[in-house]
Parts: sequence; structure tokens; C-alpha cells
Amino acid sequence: METKDASISRRSLLRGAALAAVMVPLGVSLASCAAPGGGSGGGAAGGTKSADNPFGVAANSKVDAVIFDGGYGVDYVENSGKILAANKKLDGVTVKVSSSTKIAQELQPRFVGGNPPDLIDNSGANSIGWNTILDQLETLDEVLDSNNLEGTKISDTLYGGVKDPGTFDGKFKALNYVMTVYGLWYSSSLFEANGFTVPKSWEDLPALGEAAKAKGKFLFLWGKEAATYYQTLVIDSAVIQSGDDVRLPLENLDPKAWSHPTLQSILKILYDLIQAGYMKPGGAGTQFTQAQSQWSLDQAALLYPSGSWIENEMKKQTAPDFKMMGIPELPLDGKQTTPAGFMRAEAGEPFIVPTKAKNPAGGKELLRTMLSKESATWFAKNKLAPTIVKGTVPADGFGSTALQSQSKMLDAAGDNVFTIKSTNLYGMNSDQLPIWNTFLAGGMTVDEITKQLQALVDKVKNDSSVTKIEIK
Repeated sequence: METKDASISRRSLLRGAALAAVMVPLGVSLASCAAPGGGSGGGAAGGTKSADNPFGVAANSKVDAVIFDGGYGVDYVENSGKILAANKKLDGVTVKVSSSTKIAQELQPRFVGGNPPDLIDNSGANSIGWNTILDQLETLDEVLDSNNLEGTKISDTLYGGVKDPGTFDGKFKALNYVMTVYGLWYSSSLFEANGFTVPKSWEDLPALGEAAKAKGKFLFLWGKEAATYYQTLVIDSAVIQSGDDVRLPLENLDPKAWSHPTLQSILKILYDLIQAGYMKPGGAGTQFTQAQSQWSLDQAALLYPSGSWIENEMKKQTAPDFKMMGIPELPLDGKQTTPAGFMRAEAGEPFIVPTKAKNPAGGKELLRTMLSKESATWFAKNKLAPTIVKGTVPADGFGSTALQSQSKMLDAAGDNVFTIKSTNLYGMNSDQLPIWNTFLAGGMTVDEITKQLQALVDKVKNDSSVTKIEIK
């Protein structure tokens, strides 16, 4: 997490702890921190605004960007910086990109000193707590309202729901750049070679588990640090089946959230799959990337639930003939109440522009450049992951079958996507991990896991020191 080669998956596991510190500021509410509207910047005088210079970047100015050096590196921002510097419609603007694995430790003093960078990728376990800086950030609506370098309004080029993760108390303060798709991942070549049928609902899984067993394989496997990937799968599947009827009680800490019939039905099927021996044993004692390599390299199991970072994370531990593909997490049955293609997809890697930066207009211009088709295509090709910009992945997915399937899923969903915030918002992941490790190992019933997961929800709900955020 704190190194250049830290995995995206590990980042997602640690994000819960980071956000717990962020969102529970001893009674300080987001509403009290957010400033009304956006500032015009606290830096030097800018240039003249125009269609080609929508934020008024001053001639010969410099843009200071500090980027989290994690799973995606920083070269994608450096690439956009070169594009910006070569933009002849601006006058001598240059970009300096600095990398960091400790954003909070290195940049909080600069906020205090009134000289923060012009653009920050506030990501990683050591990100800056949102409650401490929201009133010091520009709102970014004008970035999406501007035209990209190709002349199209940026908001018209993006996937649905991309503003939601970076909107606090109704103010759009962080632009999340990378699109993450949550799904079930598998090898299409393995399925084809063995005559396996890709499941369409949870009701298809027992038969697939039996077919896998007949071939000496398992249906699922897991690693100890990623046991809650199965919680994500269960929750997301239930939301795909029943929509907000499941999502909102979970998000808003309802005392009966985990007792919802759809959640219970999915948990029961998962329990039965485990008891039938379709879950590879030993996951509670296996490091998660080692377990994932048993799936992607050894092909010991058919399916793995994960975000779309999985291909990049396992690219050095994947069998040469493994044609990785993804499908949305499964509804319970064929009677889902949500639209066809409904799935969990959300933007990550939050970029912010401090109001007191020397060149906030330059920070916004660098964001505008990153949202150009040229920059977004470069990212997708080199990182094997889509940005929030649509239409940047060709039909062949740059040779990546996983990327092809991500694009197909996002295109099929359109605006019918959702996100889940409460687990990370309240930092429950670390307490949920041992529960899920025990359940996946066959050591807990559905009633027992329901009681324990609900108890964690109730603990947060009843803790007066925890600031609660209403989620809609």
C-alpha cells in the first residue's frame, strides 16, 4: 500500500481504516466543514478565460501536481502534463509531477502553510482526511462543464454516477478518475475447454459447483485479507436483485439490515455451496494474492469475486492461456426488480484542487487534459483499466479480454450503476474480516454470521462519537 508496487486490492482493504479516521472526526460533521460554492483560487492573477482556456490559466505558469504512487503509478499524469505543455492554445504552461506514498504526512503541512499543490491525487491509506480539507477545496463542476481538448463537453463523455463518490454535502469536491467495475471473474478458455456454463444467477451456482467438482476443481476460493470480497459479492448481488430495498437499510445502519430476505437467501446458497465442498479450503491461512494465483495461474477454482483491478494485480501470476473475463455480480434469480445490466461500478482515485494553491486554474486545466480522449485512452491502454471517460477502449481491449468485458458491462449498464459506501465510510472492514474468514471456512451458520454482521452495524449506529452520514 505504501510502495509503488502496492496492489489496488490491498488499497481497497485498507481504505476502510483510512476512511474511518476520515469520517469520524469526534463529532465534526461534513456539513460544518464544507464551504458554500467554489472559490476563484487563492493564487496569482490568472489569464483571460476563453473556450480554449476555460479556467484562465496564466501564461508561462507552472502546475504543481502531487500524485499518489500506488498501483497505477504517476506516469499517466506525467503523460497528461506533456500534452498540456504542448497545447499551443495555452502560452508556455508547464507541469511538475511529484510522487508520494504518504499524501497526508507530506501535504497537510502545506495546507496549513497556505501553499498546497495545484492538483493532488488524494489516494492510498495515507490520504488526507476529507473533513480536514473540504472547506479548502475548489468545487469542480466547471471542469465537467468545460469542453475537452477534442471540443466536446466533458460531462457528456463520462460514465454515469461518476460525481457521487466525490460529492460531500452536495458539493462536488473530488474528481475520481478511474472506473472500477465489480464482478465475477473467470477464464473463458477454461469454461470453453470443460463445457462449463457461465452462471446467470445464484440459483445456477450449485450445478456449476458440481460440474467443477467433477473436473477436480472448486467453484470459489479466497485469501485471508480478502475474505470480505465475498461480503461485497453478497451485498452487491442482493442490491442487483432488490435495489434500494436492500441498499438503503445497509447504507443507513438499519437495525434489521442484514435480515432482509434477499440477503438471507443469498447467504443460504453460499452456505450450502461451502458445505458441499465447492469452496477451496484453507483460505483463512492463505495470503490473498497467493490465493488469487491459485485461481489465475493454477486454475484451481472457476470464479473469483473482485473489482476490475484483478487483471493488473495478477498480470505476473496468470496462466498464458487464461482469457480473463468478467460478468456483473449475480442476482438471486430471474426476478430482479432492477433494470437489465444493473451493476456496481464506481469511480476511484480522487483528484482535488486546493483553493489556496498558487495555480488552481492550472490544476483544473491538468484535470481537463486528463479527461481528454487522448489521455484517457493512454491510461486504459497502459493500465488495462478504464477511466471515467467513455469510448476510450477499442473492441479488442488492447488485447485484454478482461478490459473488453469491462467495457461491455459498463456500456450495458449505462446510468444503471450503484455504489456501496457504508462499510468503508465507517471503517467496518477490519472487524468483518475474521467473521467472513470463519464463515467461508465452514465454521459459522447463516444465523450466526447475520447476528455478528448486524452487531457491527448496531455498534456503529449506537456510538454517539461516530458522525453518521445519511446516504440516499
